[in-house]
Amino acid sequence: METFPVVNMEMHNTEKRAATLEKIKDACDNWGFFEVVNHGISHELLDTVERFTKEHYKKCMEQRFKEMVASKGLEAVQTEIKDLDWESTFFLKHLPVSNISEVPDLEDDYRKIMKEFADKLEKLAEQLLDLLCENLGLEQGYLKKAFYGSKGPTFGTKVSNYPPCPKPDLIKGLRAHTDAGGIILLFQDDKVSGLQLLKDGKWIDVPPMRHSIVINLGDQLEVITNGKYKSVEHRVIAQTDGNRMSLASFYNPGSDAVIYPAPELLEKEEKDNKLIYPKFVFEDYMKLYAGLKFQAKEPRFEAMKAVETTVNLGPIATV
Repeated sequence: METFPVVNMEMHNTEKRAATLEKIKDACDNWGFFEVVNHGISHELLDTVERFTKEHYKKCMEQRFKEMVASKGLEAVQTEIKDLDWESTFFLKHLPVSNISEVPDLEDDYRKIMKEFADKLEKLAEQLLDLLCENLGLEQGYLKKAFYGSKGPTFGTKVSNYPPCPKPDLIKGLRAHTDAGGIILLFQDDKVSGLQLLKDGKWIDVPPMRHSIVINLGDQLEVITNGKYKSVEHRVIAQTDGNRMSLASFYNPGSDAVIYPAPELLEKEEKDNKLIYPKFVFEDYMKLYAGLKFQAKEPRFEAMKAVETTVNLGPIATV
């Protein structure tokens, strides 16, 4: 069986750079997911983020979740629940404007540490996008510029806990979906598993690994690469014991960014240079995605082909 791709980010500045880039390329081509270690975010910071996140759940969210479960009678379900996820979440916005100071119930130290964490993840996301550019033969900065819009990228973190679930065969922690956005950076629990991706028709576990960051590609990168890189369906299986922590940070295009296949990639393709993927404003895609998240992505792309945008389809200027 193939082993899940793990990339040592320290190696890309050494004589092993070519091998590291090849490993990232293979992961993007064949998995849509990979795990990075030695990524420049200190273990101490990650441990502190984990401690605060778990304490916050215990103190502020656990009781609310139990009350929701009781009110919906979820402990006693006998048939599969298809319109609900077994998760407790809140969302932090970082860019273009942060809402961390406004989210209720967060301790000041937690707010501070999450700002620091977001800054580090933003840098890692941009570093990875440039490595993707290199592998794709796009000029440095192309993907960041493609995401930029008029106010810069959209960046935020979904903080989730997946409490013990009595009926994991009937209630998913998070139903299968692809991510709508750009590049996703996940700091997940290293003790309680549950994240799975769909590969070659089979569900494969994404292994929990201490201090790693899991990377996956969203729908927008599939469009920009004209399908060379695919967003991959994934889900979370709730566990009967253990509370799984998950912090998924989404580095996405700005709301008014116009997304379309990179002309340079179309030029390199041998087949008659037809645009396979649509051209659209990211915000329009997100409005569509909101109602169709747990359905196949292909009809979303088809629907966006009907949305015309009158923006020049020339190359994106890079700084």
